[in-house]
Order: sequence, then structure tokens, then C-alpha cells
Amino acid sequence: MSKLGQIKAMKKDNDIQQFLDSACKILLNPIAMFDVDYSLIAYSDIANDDPLWNELVSTGTFSMETQGFFVSEYFTYEVSNADKLVTLKSNELKYDRVLANVFNRDRIKVANLVMVGCNTPFSADDLVAFSAFADKITGKIRDDAYFTEFGRSYHESLIVRLLDGEITDTRMYAPHIQILYAGFKNHLYLAVAKPRQNDSGKEMLEHIKGLLLERSGSFKYAVYSGYIVIIMSSQHNSFNNKRFFGKYGDIFEQNNISVGISSSFENLYDLREYYDEAVLALDL
Repeated sequence: MSKLGQIKAMKKDNDIQQFLDSACKILLNPIAMFDVDYSLIAYSDIANDDPLWNELVSTGTFSMETQGFFVSEYFTYEVSNADKLVTLKSNELKYDRVLANVFNRDRIKVANLVMVGCNTPFSADDLVAFSAFADKITGKIRDDAYFTEFGRSYHESLIVRLLDGEITDTRMYAPHIQILYAGFKNHLYLAVAKPRQNDSGKEMLEHIKGLLLERSGSFKYAVYSGYIVIIMSSQHNSFNNKRFFGKYGDIFEQNNISVGISSSFENLYDLREYYDEAVLALDL
């Protein structure tokens, strides 16, 4: 049976570790899975002399120095712009590697699979089979509650880190910010919403955010400094300034919520500026 056929024949009830171990035997190279925050999830237990592999499996992540190496070798750029599969080569590394994206049921990229060509060079058949393996893993985690919640909470953590000014290196954090752009086109808007009481009403904000996630999971939400922060796109098929807040206005009105909207912008690294503008619009 071909490698692709063997991948497709894998049992659906395998867990992630079993999938990786089986794929490693088929493709004859070590495979690891890590989330979009570079935290190791699972790996096939094959020793090799690749320094990046050994760092990942020994520490459970990649250091900032290694992430800087990814930037300098354009790995960060290539991965953030890859739809699904990308082969990474470097004169600084002994082995090539191929990386595939893994998505949850909200089509949020939540993890990566990486295969290091330390045992046998990649053939065209290997890449086709590895792509099919990524589909297998995506299917495995599609309805998994952890990865669904991880995708949403990761969106929120990125928004908060942007608002707090923790994410400033546009080259280093390109793949992270690219995740926030998913599903958006052209100009962005930022809305802030808060209870009309004097206190922040954080529990109320979390409740309203949950309602919005049920009805509009395509948008990006966070609770930040006493506000719900909502990132929207002018060309998203679910968004129209008046229609969005008219359609869901009952949620805001019934819960005594006020909303302020920023002007349009294109660069998510400018998020704090437009957050301040939306807060000012709400206060006025």
C-alpha cells in the first residue's frame, strides 16, 4: 500500500500520540505537534541530531532566540502565509523540515505538525501523505473541546497583549497576528461595549461575550479593562456597521450595554490607538 493509502487507513479512534507514532513509521521521519504558542503537544520518540527538534522535545517549546532564528531564515514569513503545508530549508540546518497547519472547528489555526527529514529525504509522495496526515489530525481535534476553547482564548490573549503593548515586533509575531486576520478582509473596525453602571461588570461582560460567540463566532472578542473588545472587518459577510448592532442590538439593550466604534484601520499592531478612540466614542 502507498504511503498515502496507509495514512488514510489509520484508525479514526487513535489518539494524537498514536497518530504521530503510526505516521512516523509510514513516513520514516520524526514528527512533532506543537500549538501556535510553540508549546509541545506530542512527538514521535525517535532520537536525531537536529538541534531544533532536540530543543523542542527537551524543553517543550522554542526559545526566543530560536524564534528569532525562524524570523531571520524567513520561516516565520513562510509559515504565516502558508495555507496548509510549507517546506522549510536553511543553510544553517542539516535537515529540511515540512510543516503543516492544524485547525479547530472554528477554522482557527491552533497547532502545527512538523516532520524533520533526518532519516530519509522528502519525496513528492511524502508531502502528499503528510498533507493527508494533517487532515487526519485536524479531523481528530475538530470537535475537541480543549482545542475549541484554546482557539478562542488564544484570540483573546493576542488582543490583550496587543492592547497592553506586549507584542511589538512585527517580524517575530507575524504568525500570531496572522491568526487574528483569519476571516477578515480589508479595513478593520474596533468596537468596545460596557455596562452603563459605574462598575466594570466583568461577569456581565463575559456573559455578553459568550452570547456574541454563539451568534457571531467569526469575530474576535476579548474582555479588557472593563470593556468587551470586538474586532470586525468592513468586508466580512457578517458585518455591516448598522446591521450588526441592529441585528444584535437587543443583546446590548436588554443588558444595559453601551457601545463605541472606532474609525477603520488596517494594521492590528495599531490596535491600542483605535481602542482608545472607541472608548472615547463610547464616553462621548
